[in-house]
Amino acid sequence: MNEITTRSATAEDIEALCALILEHGPNAWNHLPEADVRRHLEAVAGGATLAVLGEEQGCLLGFVSFRLSQDFARHQPPERAGQTHGYICEAVVHRDCVGRGLGARLLREAVAELWQLGVSDIYIDRHEENAASAGMMRKAGFSELLTYADPARRPNGSRRSTLCCLRRENL
Repeated sequence: MNEITTRSATAEDIEALCALILEHGPNAWNHLPEADVRRHLEAVAGGATLAVLGEEQGCLLGFVSFRLSQDFARHQPPERAGQTHGYICEAVVHRDCVGRGLGARLLREAVAELWQLGVSDIYIDRHEENAASAGMMRKAGFSELLTYADPARRPNGSRRSTLCCLRRENL
């Protein structure tokens, strides 16, 4: 593998991001309804969705998308109740690059960008049984908070999601 470079996604990247995740993201553990994925990634154009991507010689190999959120307010520590936090939305790596650390690298870069935006807590979730995602999240410093029934998003296996968190004070 040649040197992989990373950068922030722009509106010009949206179609390539959609193509990559829709080709290399689907598996038994991922919930990727195409219309929702496209809507999420199209928000890169207006800045509501942020993403860091990895390229090799101009070819997109992976990305992590994220946003500012208040969706996990009930999991915030009491001293930060109501504060905006980060949410890692999607992480995908081209299947030829899986296992080489690119996902964990992109996840760490997304975390760094969220820290720069001033959040103190970052959340991410996955299918309870998705070992590859669990490993990537652990490498980036995330800890499991809870596992819950999520049959609408997880039709396979245990049908449960695991919510993980990274807190700035735990670094």
